[in-house]
Amino acid sequence: MLVGGELVEAEGGATFDNVNPATEEVLGPVADGSAADMGRAVAAARRAFDTTGWSTDRELRKSCLDQLQAAIESEQEEYRHELVAEVGCPLLLTYGPQLDAPLREALRWPRNMIDEFPWTRALPPKDTFGIGYESEREVWKEPVGVVGVIVPWNFPMEIILNKLGPVLAMGNTCVLKPAPDTPWNATRLARLVAEATEIPPGVLNIVTSSDHLVGEVLSTSPDVDMVAFTGSTVTGRRIMEAASISLKSVFLELGGKSVNLVLDDADFAAALPGAVSCCMHAGQGCAIPTRMLVPRSRYDEAVGAVRAGFEGWSYGDPMDTANLQGPQVSKRQQERVLGYLARGVDEGARLVVGGRRPAHLDRGWYVEPTLFADVDNSMAIAREEVFGPVLVMIPYEDEDDAVRIANDSDYGLSGMIHSADLDRAKDVARRIRTGTLGINNGVWYGADAPFGGYKGSGVGRQCGIEGLEIYTETKTVAWPVA
Repeated sequence: MLVGGELVEAEGGATFDNVNPATEEVLGPVADGSAADMGRAVAAARRAFDTTGWSTDRELRKSCLDQLQAAIESEQEEYRHELVAEVGCPLLLTYGPQLDAPLREALRWPRNMIDEFPWTRALPPKDTFGIGYESEREVWKEPVGVVGVIVPWNFPMEIILNKLGPVLAMGNTCVLKPAPDTPWNATRLARLVAEATEIPPGVLNIVTSSDHLVGEVLSTSPDVDMVAFTGSTVTGRRIMEAASISLKSVFLELGGKSVNLVLDDADFAAALPGAVSCCMHAGQGCAIPTRMLVPRSRYDEAVGAVRAGFEGWSYGDPMDTANLQGPQVSKRQQERVLGYLARGVDEGARLVVGGRRPAHLDRGWYVEPTLFADVDNSMAIAREEVFGPVLVMIPYEDEDDAVRIANDSDYGLSGMIHSADLDRAKDVARRIRTGTLGINNGVWYGADAPFGGYKGSGVGRQCGIEGLEIYTETKTVAWPVA
């Protein structure tokens, strides 16, 4: 672990095993941090923020982010294979969203914005009370302080980079807790920070632990000013409740049940077979569109086209570049997904493809790519985040009905719309309450693009200008006009 600039063992030398989800083999041990370890990391971050020049020295921050970028790039290939081994993600995805895509910009864009960010904004002089006493006024943006960062296991490096870039660029110090299922990418980062950067001791601390509750130290400690979390909505609510005691701010990027809406004028041949891409990375993505809405008048045609895509989908060994679907991250997650599939059948949905553990894969926590038809939006498989390789197909009557179904969800994270008429698609997009939308396979992702959700999908935005501002406090200052 990295605490106060030093690479340290956990309290008492405790460790836990990191396991490969594709082979079920132990990869090796990891430091098993305790609540006391987390407390020491928080104290180090507090000291670094309060007693060093990190929060005000913009040139230092730029230099350190450049060093961190170079350090990660120097071990990029090691990262690539390590991610496949501990996450179970397909190798091909490491050349995109799992590693290479965020590495290109997640640190660089916030670093470059240090000079461009509006740290100070002038307000016009004003005689506020109308008594002939005018004041000059400015609005200052300042770092929020110590930020606790808790990341999930599905895209660990991508999420770490998109958290740390803005947190550090804005002048904050940080304590990072990676998910117990995927700790090695963070421990590699700890070593790189300690060995290859001039980041001051305590600015970035990394504590691994097998115990999810160790993260609650970040939510409850009065020395932590903010918690930034990506993960389930259930955990997000718990963090928000715990953080409310000390009135610390939170950024929460939570679950999703995103819609893939095919309007009646869409090119069905182009739009439908690709729906199987919801099985990419075994469906373990919060923004993946897992509810497909198609017009009832063409429903049977649509189910047939999507079925063909599912039946031709290649999955299995994540090191095989022919596969875009590997295992679920853990046996517990595999059992959870299989439970949802059984529940879907019990609720009356029609199982079209899949629905089981694949018989031809004797090792690894795999689930067959699964397609359900004749799904009602009230069913659990349509309302709850399954986080598996599962698509549900729901018919709609007309455009208004489609929008109603799309919005009839506890979530509002992302989605897709397909239409031959771009203006029509944009009009529909304005009616759907979700944080991001892709029209006709448009891709919104990027370090400069705010990402987050409505409703149960979270609070705040990651990336973009909004994702920088969220890690700042606002101070208004006035003085008499000379």
